Amino acid sequence: MRHIPEVRRRRLGEELRKLRQSAGLTSGQTARLLGWHQSKVSRIETGVSGVKDEDLAGLLDALGVSDPQLRLLLGALAGTTSNGQGWWMAYGGVIPPQYRDFISLESQARTARTLETSVVPGLLQTPAYARAVTRAALGGMPSATVDSLVEVRLARQEVLRAGIPLKLHAVLDEAVLRRQVGGPGVMREQLLQLSELARLPHICLQVLPFTGGGYVGLTGPFVIFSFPHITDLDLVVLDHLTNSLYLERKEDLEAYCAAFGTMQAHALSTEDSLDLIAGIGDGA
Repeated sequence: MRHIPEVRRRRLGEELRKLRQSAGLTSGQTARLLGWHQSKVSRIETGVSGVKDEDLAGLLDALGVSDPQLRLLLGALAGTTSNGQGWWMAYGGVIPPQYRDFISLESQARTARTLETSVVPGLLQTPAYARAVTRAALGGMPSATVDSLVEVRLARQEVLRAGIPLKLHAVLDEAVLRRQVGGPGVMREQLLQLSELARLPHICLQVLPFTGGGYVGLTGPFVIFSFPHITDLDLVVLDHLTNSLYLERKEDLEAYCAAFGTMQAHALSTEDSLDLIAGIGDGA
């Protein structure tokens, strides 16, 4: 069982307590069903302690939680490997646990709001662009590892093609569009794909133009996830190529949500953003 942030333990405990109450069970009854001491249930529900893979699975069984998506999300929230059926687990030797958790959360999110200041968001990258970014960021890494990381990045994009796709709202600095990653040919293909994807109903793309000057998110990219099954679980992720940092304090969430709203208001409209992308693509 890995260490997980106290805020996430408390949130997990709150959700487990709600599920127990919905099942009409007391903490003592739940403990007896599982052969535990009541104090163990209390420690988990109050976030004092984390929960092991097998204990979480048994607890959810006892509470009658059968929804696979909810179980997967709770597993990711707990930082356990109970979500091991995910495709990303096959890359355990290449990507660290934090990145696997990020992908698991991404796969269960209802919406994602993302700011990118340097590169195209991973969910919108072409294969050639993804390879060029990976090689540039991880110079000297064996080709096989680069191939695996690119596979992971492209596999993540399935969330945009699911029956109920992830709703993605991306705000891009104009630098993302003008940086010649992989050369002109790669960029033309990437910009064309951005234009095509931005016309899908579940994807909203806006550009922060150079003429807008400085802005609140200029210091770095981030993602805000929201989920369908658990209320008040929005979280901010600072996403790196092979690692992720979670920000879960209420103050952090409020600050990043406010910042994203401000950037939306100052960015070009979706129509004007598409026009800018097309113009840059024609000149690439």
